[in-house]
Amino acid sequence: MMQENWYHINNIETVDSPSIALYREHLKSNIQEMVKRVGGDLQRLMPHVKTNKMPKVMEQLLAAGIKKFKASTIAEAEIAAEVGAKSVLIAHQLVGPKVHRFLRLTSEFPNIQFSTLVDTERTAKLLDQLAQDKGVIASVYIDVNNGMNRSGIQVGESLEELVQFILSLPNLEFLGLHVYDGHLRDPNFEQRKQKIEDGFKEVTQLFNTLKKQLPSIDMICGGTPSFTSHLLNQDRITSPGTCVLWDWGYGEKLTEQSFNYAALLVTRVISKPTEGIVTLDLGHKSVAAENPIDKRVTFLNLDNYELLSQSEEHGVVKVSNWDKLQVGDVLYGVPYHICPTINLHDEVSVISNGKKVDSWEISARKRKLRF
Repeated sequence: MMQENWYHINNIETVDSPSIALYREHLKSNIQEMVKRVGGDLQRLMPHVKTNKMPKVMEQLLAAGIKKFKASTIAEAEIAAEVGAKSVLIAHQLVGPKVHRFLRLTSEFPNIQFSTLVDTERTAKLLDQLAQDKGVIASVYIDVNNGMNRSGIQVGESLEELVQFILSLPNLEFLGLHVYDGHLRDPNFEQRKQKIEDGFKEVTQLFNTLKKQLPSIDMICGGTPSFTSHLLNQDRITSPGTCVLWDWGYGEKLTEQSFNYAALLVTRVISKPTEGIVTLDLGHKSVAAENPIDKRVTFLNLDNYELLSQSEEHGVVKVSNWDKLQVGDVLYGVPYHICPTINLHDEVSVISNGKKVDSWEISARKRKLRF
């Protein structure tokens, strides 16, 4: 249970705005909660790096004994490798220059098992050819589409043929199946779990059949919304990401998950243009704006308000306590969607015991680092 006003920063004058404050104690408790959820079986935990994008956060995860990670970009995989990860899956089917970048990364870190996704023979064949040219073995998972219809191949004859095709290629290593069901987000856990398990019936049957032929393969499942369902099945590797930092959106929907807000937006009043209206330095360049205006940020130290509009650098808010608010006053906000919000900032202010004690770079917000 979070204490009242836990978010207050005593040396707030050292924290610029708009910016992100990362609360170190909450970060650590979220990591501990993830580990607890899998019963300490860290082989079943593959957190997604896309939420935090920070080497320093990765170090906290590694310190907890977590060694396997999922990433969305080459840059995210690179920071995981740099801080000591043992296994990194880039959860995309790579195309164009990214294939060469992936193989260079594989060559640079030979002691780390990098892998990527394929869902077509064409991609597998190209990756095999380029891996041969590079003198490496490329590890792959097949991306399975079990209803989200965003990527992957559906269960059926084509998928089984793809498995055999990959097994025939000398420079590819088949590691198993990857199944993401992020479209299932029912607030009621039992209803969500039922839909998740219904969507996994065919996948599970296929996996069990393949497991008899290939005992070492794994199945990597879901994200944060389905974390609490997949962890109930010992044969599944879970890959939550948002729960490392948590946000308003999942806090509202996934009520069975007991994570704490570890990253808040810090914003200040910059104008009082007319009675009942204040303007913040929180435009849509500072908080994820893919949702409607009422689903972008919720303020912890402001009541009875309405976010009316945002432009690039401004957020216009209708308030009931206009007379009490002053230019320069600080508001603390929980983003509705933390992952793209993090991607809009260069660094976070690290808060410990109510004070800013450090700054951590969000280095993997860049699309390209060394590779």
